[in-house]
Amino acid sequence: MRMPATRTLSAVPGTIEVFAPFGQLVGPTPDGKPFDADDAQLDLSQGTPRLYIMRLQFRGRRFHRITRHQRCTQCLGTVSGQPWFLAVAPPSRAPEPDPDTIAVFRMEGPCFLKLAVGTWHAGPYFDADQLDFYNLELSDTNLIDRQTHDFRSSHGFEFAIA
Repeated sequence: MRMPATRTLSAVPGTIEVFAPFGQLVGPTPDGKPFDADDAQLDLSQGTPRLYIMRLQFRGRRFHRITRHQRCTQCLGTVSGQPWFLAVAPPSRAPEPDPDTIAVFRMEGPCFLKLAVGTWHAGPYFDADQLDFYNLELSDTNLIDRQTHDFRSSHGFEFAIA
């Protein structure tokens, strides 16, 4: 069996500005601050919200599948604040993401990412043996609102995160 080609993507630090095309980076705010545009702008109107702690095991920094959800926003962040990576491609009406638009963000500290509706994503990835993540989505997101594209099947390559 032929090994797939590999495209290496360099991770950039996640900031509010650079992550904006994909959603929002949300950091700590003082207690009592009124709701405003800096808070996560959620769309969970298409079902029952589900907030849970997702425990993930180390799985390296390679991927060939990327997924999107078109009925809701999704929020992800580590419980511990340890460094982690997320690959994303902007939302679009196209049936698959453009591989040249995929970006990888390195996150750390007290923050979470709110993915815009339809944002393609792969991960989270991390270097620890195991990490726990807050995950906010709909209760049936992974059952009825999950579109996955496989670059290995369609393009013959996979991605590695540097």
